[in-house]
Amino acid sequence: MTLGEHVASTTTRTTAQPTKGEARKHVFFGASALLFVASALITSVWSTSMSAMGEMLMPGDWSMSMTWMRMPGQTWLGAAASFLGMWVVMMVAMMLPSLVPMLWNYRTAVSGANDRHIGWRTSLVAAGYFFVWTVFGVAIFPLGIALAAVAMQQPAISRGVPLAIGVLILIAGALQFTAWKGRQLACCRDESTPRIAVPVSAGSALRHGVQLGLRCGPCCANLMVILLVAGVMNLGAMAVVTAAITVERLAPAGEHAARAIGAIVVGSALLLITRAIGLA
Repeated sequence: MTLGEHVASTTTRTTAQPTKGEARKHVFFGASALLFVASALITSVWSTSMSAMGEMLMPGDWSMSMTWMRMPGQTWLGAAASFLGMWVVMMVAMMLPSLVPMLWNYRTAVSGANDRHIGWRTSLVAAGYFFVWTVFGVAIFPLGIALAAVAMQQPAISRGVPLAIGVLILIAGALQFTAWKGRQLACCRDESTPRIAVPVSAGSALRHGVQLGLRCGPCCANLMVILLVAGVMNLGAMAVVTAAITVERLAPAGEHAARAIGAIVVGSALLLITRAIGLA
């Protein structure tokens, strides 16, 4: 082989590798986008069907979602399974925009080790992450059922629900300004930046996903509370909370974004509290 042929061959191999990497990147982000769209559409259909069932008007001029009630002929186990399925699909739609950079970071970190199984192991990371959110859903359902039962049985407590919602949202907004929130956010944002020394076995991939979920949960817990009290299947609330979580995780100035979100939440909470006091 002549020197010119060697240089041409080397150049071809050098330029082919980025092309392969770019193709994989396009496939990854394309698949992530399709998953997001599918989960968002299913969530939207589910929310619309729940809205069509109507809501129960409660003392205190507020309405209770049918999410916390059994359908005719439905067992509590069936109701729990239905809620959990809805919850998992909703979490995929809400959390995927901020999770995708973490998954891509993992793929980048392990791309040199056993590249054939990188897609499978990335899926395990995602599975571990959403397993954590599934556990949260398992805990939330009985709590929501219990609170709904108390509100239906105690009219005096029911009348105080609008004020309680305003106070909870106020606390959630105030937490955006705390050092605790800053630490949690910094930890989550660090997972979206390039790292090295990420273990590559299937078991470690699953554990890595669980760890991501355990870090993510506390970081956005206050914002998720807003969704739960505003209506767990409220599409508007879902969109707002999803945007807030994504912006504070991915915006260049995450802490400033978190404080801006906090200011909006606190202002909204004060309006809700004022309205609730006026109605009382």
